[in-house]
Amino acid sequence: MKIQFKINGQAQTVDVDGKTPLLWVIRDLLGLKGTKFGCGKAACGACTIHVDGNAIRSCSYAVKFAEGKEITTIEGLSDGDNLHPVQQAWKEEIVPQCGYCQPGFMMATAAMIEKIPNPTDEDIDNNIINICRCGTYTRMRKAIHRAAEIKNNNA
Repeated sequence: MKIQFKINGQAQTVDVDGKTPLLWVIRDLLGLKGTKFGCGKAACGACTIHVDGNAIRSCSYAVKFAEGKEITTIEGLSDGDNLHPVQQAWKEEIVPQCGYCQPGFMMATAAMIEKIPNPTDEDIDNNIINICRCGTYTRMRKAIHRAAEIKNNNA
């Protein structure tokens, strides 16, 4: 099945079984390795990307649903050499420990601060439900607040 979509601003056409998880199309066919496989059950969030601006878990999102959509992965979050506010905040707050889950957290955060420009701790708790085995949650919370501040100052 031929499926067309834009990923990180580039038009793509893939010819795959429509039930193939979008994660595997992104990683294996398109070679974008920033999106990670974690659990394969949409529970951990390591595979979080944006589809039309919404954070989705790509491990359980069939590629056929990507037809005609705008997809953004961690590789497309920045604007050239200009870091996205979330990436800048993650860097400033020195968030990652092992780093494996961080692209998913950053993508979930970027989607959230588009919808909730000044998130409270409760907003973060209710919207950022990814899992970090290293336990960097305290640094991430600080980075999420910092990302919102950076974004709002740039607006």
